[in-house]
This record gives sequence, C-alpha cells and structure tokens, in this order.
Amino acid sequence: MELTQRAIGSVIVLELAGKVMGGPDATVLHDKLHDLVDQGKKRIVVDLGQVTAMNSSGLGILISGLTTLRHAGGDLKLANVTERIQNLLMITKLKAVFEAHETVDKAVASFA
Repeated sequence: MELTQRAIGSVIVLELAGKVMGGPDATVLHDKLHDLVDQGKKRIVVDLGQVTAMNSSGLGILISGLTTLRHAGGDLKLANVTERIQNLLMITKLKAVFEAHETVDKAVASFA
C-alpha cells in the first residue's frame, strides 16, 4: 500500500494506492492518523480511488481509523470508493458506518 497526504483547506486527504491488506499497512495508516490527531487535524478524507484490492484486514484498518478520529472529536470519510470496495462495504454492512462520497471534493465539502 502506498500512502500520500495532501491538505485541502483544513481537511487532510490521505490517498491510498495498491493493496490494502493489513499487516505493515495497518501500522502505517494507524501511525499516520495518530500523528494527524496529535497535530489537531481531525477532519480526514481517505481517497480509495487507486486501491486495487482490500480484504477484511484492510477494512479493519479503516474502522480503526474511524474510531480513532471519532474519539478525538473528528471524522473520517471515504471518497472514490471503487465498485469492488463498495460491494465489500455492503456485504459487511459497513456501508452504514462509513460516510462515502463520489469524489474527494464532495467529501471535503461535506465537512462544511
């Protein structure tokens, strides 16, 4: 998994690419989110448009991130959710847990 970060106003966009399968990926994203919370950045959009595969461990990473941010008074929203990941969210009934948007811009705007 590759992870890049950019800011749009006060919202941080984390762009994930490749396979999100747990293991070392979990540590990378977990540490990044905790660093952002420590910096007072609690409005996060995770762009999934370049993710080629995700398993239950990958979903666990996102759930952990969502929990971390909500406990800190923030939120984590998803953007560019591919059809494959959308199906995974529906099967696991997590579609109701995550706020997902068609584009990064729409996800960022939803924080207003």
